[in-house]
Amino acid sequence: MTGIRLTSDELRLMSLFQSITTVTARDCVIDEKMDRVIFIIDKGDMGLAIGRNGSTIRTLQSMIGKRIELVEYADDLAEFVKNIFGREVVLDVKIGNHSSNGKVVTVIVDPRKKGMVVGREGRNVEKARLLTKRYFDVANVIIRGQEASI
Repeated sequence: MTGIRLTSDELRLMSLFQSITTVTARDCVIDEKMDRVIFIIDKGDMGLAIGRNGSTIRTLQSMIGKRIELVEYADDLAEFVKNIFGREVVLDVKIGNHSSNGKVVTVIVDPRKKGMVVGREGRNVEKARLLTKRYFDVANVIIRGQEASI
């Protein structure tokens, strides 16, 4: 997480997150465009952060007044992308370099689930772009449906 600077609002939200969930957040991103706060947490802390039947996260959402989204951190870019979208919907992650644009991630999904992966108003893709740029200096994230093999 070197080179990432947190604002005082992000630090305050991370402190509140820890006091409510007892989970230490690695990072916090306030996404004004999509009216949400994204917390990056360590692997294995998701259940504790969400709470029984989602009670802990609902409490936090009502206190903050914004939608809360959680992502488990991974050192590996492909694993991190799978954590962002959900392992059950991602079939493959391809990482390439485009000479002019930089690093590009292509996420291969079941074509029937592509809409769910992209999310309403592209919110899931936007989250992936924000986080992969922040941690891995990725220029773009592309979602593709897997073509049926003949």
